[in-house]
Amino acid sequence: MQKKLILFLILLILLAACAPVQNATPTMAATSSPLPTATSTATATATPRTKAIWVSESVPDKLREIAKESDIPLTQNNKAATIHLALSDSANASIWTYALVAPFPTVRDGISSEELHQAWDGNAPEPWAGSALWMAESTKKAFTAKWGETSPKQVRTADPDELLEIVWGEENAWAIIPFEEIQPRWKVLTIDGQSPLHNDFVQENYPLNISFGVDIPSTLELPAFNRDPEKLTVMVLTGVTALVRATAYTMEKKGVTYPAESIGHWLQNADITHISNEIPFMPTCKPPTPGQTGLQFCSDPKYIELLEFVGTDVVELTGNHFQDYGSDATRFTLDLYDEIGLPYYGGGRDLADASKAITLEHNGNKFAFIGCNPVGPEFAWARDDGWPGAAPCNHKFMVAEIENLRADGYLPIATFQYHEYYSPEIRPWQERDFRRMADAGAVIVSGSQAHFAQAKEFYGDAFIDYGLGNLFFDQMDNPVVGTRREFIDRHVFYDGEYIATELLTAMLVDFSKPIPMTEAERADFLSYIFEASGWIDYPATPTPAPTMTLTPIAMPKPFYTLTPLPYYGGKH
Repeated sequence: MQKKLILFLILLILLAACAPVQNATPTMAATSSPLPTATSTATATATPRTKAIWVSESVPDKLREIAKESDIPLTQNNKAATIHLALSDSANASIWTYALVAPFPTVRDGISSEELHQAWDGNAPEPWAGSALWMAESTKKAFTAKWGETSPKQVRTADPDELLEIVWGEENAWAIIPFEEIQPRWKVLTIDGQSPLHNDFVQENYPLNISFGVDIPSTLELPAFNRDPEKLTVMVLTGVTALVRATAYTMEKKGVTYPAESIGHWLQNADITHISNEIPFMPTCKPPTPGQTGLQFCSDPKYIELLEFVGTDVVELTGNHFQDYGSDATRFTLDLYDEIGLPYYGGGRDLADASKAITLEHNGNKFAFIGCNPVGPEFAWARDDGWPGAAPCNHKFMVAEIENLRADGYLPIATFQYHEYYSPEIRPWQERDFRRMADAGAVIVSGSQAHFAQAKEFYGDAFIDYGLGNLFFDQMDNPVVGTRREFIDRHVFYDGEYIATELLTAMLVDFSKPIPMTEAERADFLSYIFEASGWIDYPATPTPAPTMTLTPIAMPKPFYTLTPLPYYGGKH
């Protein structure tokens, strides 16, 4: 019996050893350490990469700077980056506007978009046929992505800081630059009539737009565009306005606003329009006659409608005819300006009023206008005893005023009613006086006196126009090379900086009305003035015409046309 019990127990043990072990394995796994392989894989998936920005080589410097100044580090490794700043068609992309530019003394004003694409393909129009189209390397990469590859002989690259000097130093060279790199020595060329300098610029219709963005929105704040119309100010400065003699006679016959019929839009479309009106208004003025003898002038007060029609925002009173009808007429004129809310400078109720600068602000750009008359006659100058008139020139005072205004964030505009010359050269004494204002900080120095347009100059950071010519005045000389040819200077400011000037050109007709020049007339006029300015060979560093001692040219005797409306030589 005992043996049977022992055999039974042995059998039970053997049966247990042969039983399945599936239920034993989970128990062992639950009590053992995690698997190294499984642990490694889970850790790699859960840990994110370090945030970093990769910037494409096509991105312009301004956007690149924004990326650098962010709190997100940059990386050269495209695959390692979590954010990519590059060309983009996304809805929140930043639209970057570029400009087609050439040296300022370029006669041709623009091209068509078709000509632009042909230039990219190596078939540029005149005068750029066979010349290099310059740009930064990033600009080339951006437009290559948009338009395809171009010939390396046709498109050449350089550091953005060197482009201006390179293009000025080569014959018929031109360039493409971002809008933020426009500066006064460039001439911005239109494309299909469009220019980013203009208030009527339509971005959607412009071929030099490129969009940039990031692939993860809200990670990097980019500007919506590099050309913000809310930071742009367009200003026009004009030459002599004298609504007298044959000009006034024509206004009586054809309407007060007739003189502005053809070029009024140039003045109306500016944000700030300057008019230099040399003549006082007076209700007792005699009716105008084309053949008026003597040079004592006044205008019918109803002619103020012309100034309002062209959108005058500031009127200059430095003219040497401002006191022609005595102090009562001068004060009446000032009252009239005050009544319609038209700011004036360069003349006033006494010396202090005439000498002070006036300030204007538009789109965040702050401007100051100051002007004087160094010529006289003495009775035309304002005095500190209450005698009204034009401001005599006190250069020390003006320099101090301009320096203070510039320190306060204003962009000073200094204008002169200077001595008259009937040839375009810059006289040494004129150069001295105009440059002195630029040295003080004036960004624009302009000669409002000229009946005969004079040379231009870039001096430091300023643009100097030594004489624009007439605007509304009856000087119809013969030959056409003289006082019929006029400049209206369109100056452009952006985000507190002076960035560009455009020279608008007109030809006086009907003794009263400037009309836009024909293409041939404009080319001839610009070439003539550019040569007088010393720019005919496009030097790398723009210089004025050589200074020299000149004797004023004797003007021709009056002549009569069939109508008979005479031209008088001399001052007027």
